[in-house]
Amino acid sequence: MIRHLVKLMWNRKRSNALLIAEVFGSFLVVFAVATLGLFFLSNYRRPLGFEWRDVWSVEVDFPQESFSEFDPKDVETFSRLVAEARTVPEIREAISLDDPPFSFGSRRNTFEVDGRSIEFEFDEVDERAASLLGLRLVAGRWFGPEDAALAHRSVVIDQDLAKQTFGDENPIGRRLMPPEDGDPELRVVGVITSYRTNGELARGKPFAFLYRPLGDVRYGPPSHLLVKVPPGATSALEERLIRRLRAVAPSWRFEVERLTDLRETNFRLRLLPLVIGGVISFFLLLMVGLGLLGVLWQNVLRRTRELGLRRAVGAPRSRVHAQVIGEQVLLTTFGILLGLVVVAQLPIFGLSQFVGRGVFVGAIAVAIATLYGLAFLCALYPSVLAGRLPPAEALRYE
Repeated sequence: MIRHLVKLMWNRKRSNALLIAEVFGSFLVVFAVATLGLFFLSNYRRPLGFEWRDVWSVEVDFPQESFSEFDPKDVETFSRLVAEARTVPEIREAISLDDPPFSFGSRRNTFEVDGRSIEFEFDEVDERAASLLGLRLVAGRWFGPEDAALAHRSVVIDQDLAKQTFGDENPIGRRLMPPEDGDPELRVVGVITSYRTNGELARGKPFAFLYRPLGDVRYGPPSHLLVKVPPGATSALEERLIRRLRAVAPSWRFEVERLTDLRETNFRLRLLPLVIGGVISFFLLLMVGLGLLGVLWQNVLRRTRELGLRRAVGAPRSRVHAQVIGEQVLLTTFGILLGLVVVAQLPIFGLSQFVGRGVFVGAIAVAIATLYGLAFLCALYPSVLAGRLPPAEALRYE
């Protein structure tokens, strides 16, 4: 049966070549969209590692000549801003940091361990950040005032960074990375659950929190405040908070954003490529489906005598159905095989390691199922028409 179908396809190789090429292109597009969708779904199912509800981010804009040079007075002023925010009756907690969650902004560093390059994201916070963000310790401790007097700099890392750097060994008290340019070395004092500052849809990198005491002029001033507010807090609280902050630093500017809004913006920007890819994939599949349907319908009309002869010699309708659908499925198979040859090269470039083996295999399965489903639907009605051909009329057909 299959040999006969291959022979029939070869006899119409010119018209089938274009359809195979369309199936091949559709397979690659569906695979790409499915990979991105499954990648986002896999990331979304992982915990964020922090609490974002009822948290506001206050961006602080102050005069500064450069990032490498700063006025120690700005550090002291910023510490007074944090203290002032904590005195607002409705504010439950306030901390300083540089990159609030969901903001697409984070600092990164890289170091070598046993010939492996480890890249991680980091931020600098004070001892009250764990309570505001709801961070959960799994080993060691969080920062305390006693860390300010140490010769080294205390750091709390997440489980991903601990695993990549120390493996199964206990990281508490260990040096995270060699110091650079006279900076104090970083010593691990605690480990938290995985912290994904870039949001649910992002894969996220290993993360580290560095201790920065408020008012310590050894480090530059932060750029943001995070404040914990009561549920349902309104713009009235925002206005009061801004007035209190301006009273401390009249020449500085403040802009408040809710983490819920930052999260929504983060979602939209990350989902935009998936939406665009989905629209392109839909119209491409629609075009391919119409092409398959039209060509197969035309083939049925052209082969009326052939199909009618099969019916006349006793072939049941089910066999005619199977032949027409089988040709379509076989044609689709050739296009999918070409797509698989291309997709099989992607692990060489590290795609399967980046998105995960499960996502990679799942995307292939989704693309194959989609193309076979489309081929079956397009062949269904022409196969019904072929099975309904009256043998007598088919034999008289000219």
